[in-house]
Amino acid sequence: MTTPSALQEHNSFATPSTSWTLSGFGDEISPDPHAQIAVLEGLGARHIEVRSAWDTNVVDLDEDQLSTLAAIVKTAQFSVSAIASPIGKVDVTLDPDLEVQRLRRIIRVAKALDTTNIRIFSFYPAPGSSMESVRDEVLLRMRRLADVAEQAGVVLLHENEKGIYGDIPERILDIVESVGSANLRLAWDSANFVQVGVRPFDDGYTKLRPYVDYLQVKDALSSTSVVVPAGEGDGQLRETLAALASDGYDGYASLEPHLSSTHSLGGFSGPYSFGLAARAFRGLTDELGIELR
Repeated sequence: MTTPSALQEHNSFATPSTSWTLSGFGDEISPDPHAQIAVLEGLGARHIEVRSAWDTNVVDLDEDQLSTLAAIVKTAQFSVSAIASPIGKVDVTLDPDLEVQRLRRIIRVAKALDTTNIRIFSFYPAPGSSMESVRDEVLLRMRRLADVAEQAGVVLLHENEKGIYGDIPERILDIVESVGSANLRLAWDSANFVQVGVRPFDDGYTKLRPYVDYLQVKDALSSTSVVVPAGEGDGQLRETLAALASDGYDGYASLEPHLSSTHSLGGFSGPYSFGLAARAFRGLTDELGIELR
């Protein structure tokens, strides 16, 4: 367990000069990109994470939709922090070429929206299969995805989604170290760790910090797995944020509240609950001396 003195030690390094870039999953607010950007702007953000628009996932956006979305973002003088793709959120027994081709489509979206960051996952085992039995197939697929990323000059951010191969720190570390690509990094999600019985800071921070390039902000209760605003659950957000500030993290903090509903490709909060989540997170960062820009 993290002791008060340990938290104080981390906190002593978080000064007002510590600055992170605030972003958020726009489709947690509304299907309409105009509304997504309006709410984020009202919360002090100038960046957006794109998972879907007009109820269409990024992998399925057609050329007209993509052009319109890029124009909306540019007109608002916003930037895209990452493409929240569904790559790797499929059964590991499927043909690996399918995800390679889908990644190529996502890279097209990333280029159009002027970001190099693409969130991915590390595959579900087939029903009845153990995680250990699918390791080689997962690593083969992750290496192929990393190859495509290297060729395209994009960065894949692996999210620790519950139920995929990389849902606990030990297997996440196995993925990044076995693949060994500078284009495969980690997105940290405290709530997802809680939902698989992991104490995020105590069990994962030291192992994974060298590879963490992106922060997804949500929290959860260990007793029920219910997602709650940052700092109100068991995700050890204070310890993690303080440690990241101490370690010199200066990247994105992307709000993904999941406060109203969840589904296979994401979740929804609505403008009001999204605002609650943003204010809870800002309360933590203010307490720790972290500026959100």
